[in-house]
Amino acid sequence: MDHLIEFWPILKRLVKYAIPWKKKIMLAFFFLIIGSTAEVIGPILISYFMNNIVSKHKFYFTSIIFIIIAFIFLQILAVFFNYFQSIYFNKIAVKIINKLRNDVMDSAIKQPIYQFDSQPIGQIISKVTNDTEVIKELYDTVFPILFRSITLIIIILCAMFTLEWHMAMIATLIIPLIIIIMLSYQKKSTPLLRNVRYCLANINNKFNETINGINVIQQFRQQNRFKKSIHYSSQLHYLARMKILKLDGFLLRPLLSLISAIILCSFIFSFSCLKNEIFEVGILYAFITYLGRLNEPLISITIQQSTLQQSIVAGERIFSLIDSKKQQYGKNKKILKTGKINIRNLSFSYDKNQKNILNNINIDIPSKSFVALVGHTGSGKSTLANLLMGYYPIKNGDIYLDEKPISSISHCILRENILMVQQDPVILADTFFSNIALGKEISEKKIWEILKIVNLHSLVKSMPKGLYSILGEEGNTLSVGQKQLLSIARILAKNPKILILDEATANIDSETEKLIQKTLTSITVNTTLIVIAHRLSTIIDADIILVLDKGKIVEFGTHKQLLNFKGYYSKMYHFQISKYY
Repeated sequence: MDHLIEFWPILKRLVKYAIPWKKKIMLAFFFLIIGSTAEVIGPILISYFMNNIVSKHKFYFTSIIFIIIAFIFLQILAVFFNYFQSIYFNKIAVKIINKLRNDVMDSAIKQPIYQFDSQPIGQIISKVTNDTEVIKELYDTVFPILFRSITLIIIILCAMFTLEWHMAMIATLIIPLIIIIMLSYQKKSTPLLRNVRYCLANINNKFNETINGINVIQQFRQQNRFKKSIHYSSQLHYLARMKILKLDGFLLRPLLSLISAIILCSFIFSFSCLKNEIFEVGILYAFITYLGRLNEPLISITIQQSTLQQSIVAGERIFSLIDSKKQQYGKNKKILKTGKINIRNLSFSYDKNQKNILNNINIDIPSKSFVALVGHTGSGKSTLANLLMGYYPIKNGDIYLDEKPISSISHCILRENILMVQQDPVILADTFFSNIALGKEISEKKIWEILKIVNLHSLVKSMPKGLYSILGEEGNTLSVGQKQLLSIARILAKNPKILILDEATANIDSETEKLIQKTLTSITVNTTLIVIAHRLSTIIDADIILVLDKGKIVEFGTHKQLLNFKGYYSKMYHFQISKYY
């Protein structure tokens, strides 16, 4: 019964999304009942015609015209109301999916940063796009068909029992058989459908990886390898789909058609044996017609099992994302008055099974100071910066910002007061203005002042729409250096208490770098500046230089003090001097 335990809670949760539109659903359901009733009354009219006019040879023109007009009217009524119920259900489905997609996306962007370290982006994209689209079918196809089919079945059975209850009892035998088939299908299809969704998400991930790395793939002539990889993933998806199709082919329409044929034979046998006692030709016609009509909604219900199961599996994946642990922040909303940083006994590893990246870090950083972090690759510089940003939970040790534990500071205060410029900045496919303001109310005059500071004003002026020129996807119309300058412009629009630069000037020419260094040094009037640097010439004016090696602070002091100490820093600096000069 485990599959039932998984099935019903997810279905119940998906149905709850429809509650805000319950009035429109009731109206659509009313249209559905009227349309279905009009469909079912038609065979009763034909049955009356056969029993009372054809069999008795009473061909009254008025009666025949009345029956014809009534039959045509009922068919038009059925088409009219079925059309409107379909429109209503589809409108409701689109609104529900918009709400669900927003919830999924909201949950995705609130994921802890470490989730993106281990989870392929394609898997998340698949949940937001493909899985929500599958669930859309639940609302605009499955539910309407189920409602309509159940309504038709009830009305048809009522009509059958009204006409002749003996044959109606025979017809009802099909229902428990259908229920057994549906339960069997549900049990066997769930793991197969779950595998289908996983394979599809894997294909999305492969495509995402291929498109993002297209430069490297073409440069190293890896097209065939990636083509084979995508082909292999597609083949796995094909095989998974074929298993579902084979199951559908056996348990759904063929088996149902066989059961319907057996019931029809029972009708014919009953009529042959008992026709002189209770049955009339018109009743037999009506029952044969109703069996065909009854067969279709039953087949529709069974066929929808496949889509229903896909929706449940998609819902399971989506709710796993929605329910997953979000980035945790504190509740303290007091504004940070200073950019003072104190780090106490800080040790950290990304995985509990790995060795510590940082080991027993202790440092006091005064407010409005210029601090540099240097060290070889893998020494822990970027990890320390990520912890200062609050991206990862701290389990061993503490970080205090303005004498407040970082874990106690609220999200809004943390993001307003501590910002980072990364080596590979993210540029939105939007205007220059939007990329700098990022939702903050700021005047065009202020934006132009910032662009002059970062030496981008001439570039923006040369573009057709100036500040409102649209940048390409990921800012692909800009050079790497221009992207970094733009990311620094964002910071100047915010004026944070603490600013971290993670190799932010690595791809900028020397002349522009000096301009940026001058700008960044000037903002220490109000801001604590922490710079991660490999190019040591950029941090010789730092108030404190922290030298990290294997996750430990091995040296700290000013540029001159560290040179005089003739340790790690001195060797690194003289090596770079000899390399460049």
